[in-house]
Amino acid sequence: MDLDDLFARLRTATAPAEIEALQDGIWQVWLAAGHPVLDKHLEEGMRAMAAGDYTRAIEHFTALVDISPDYAEGWNKRATAHYLRGEYRASLRDIAETLRREPRHFGALSGWSVILRMLGDNRGALQVLRRLEKLCPAWPGLQAQLRDLRDQLDPDPF
Repeated sequence: MDLDDLFARLRTATAPAEIEALQDGIWQVWLAAGHPVLDKHLEEGMRAMAAGDYTRAIEHFTALVDISPDYAEGWNKRATAHYLRGEYRASLRDIAETLRREPRHFGALSGWSVILRMLGDNRGALQVLRRLEKLCPAWPGLQAQLRDLRDQLDPDPF
């Protein structure tokens, strides 16, 4: 099944197990860098990130995006490493690059909304989550997040 088919099914999926299986399938496609050198940088960067060595992770992901700038997941992984290091502006720049290459990247959209909320931009976070809702309206926890943001932005006094 190709990426478009997986996303088409994700849009209509309602069962959490089905949504998770479709997400896993999409991640498998995204994580296939397609070349041994790229795979090595991706793997080493992910290993460094898991070990909490965000500087080393960023070095590997930077090498990955330098070698293959069209590979969206390289940008997304570097955005995650920047986020984990507390570098939100750098993370937002890499999220933008990720979404320029893969506008349906739910991981990047989710991370973007988290950062916007942390920065106090609830209106922006709501817009991003609406984009995520178009990909998968039944995304676990999404409707509650949307309600929470709408309530914060337009509280009903009654």
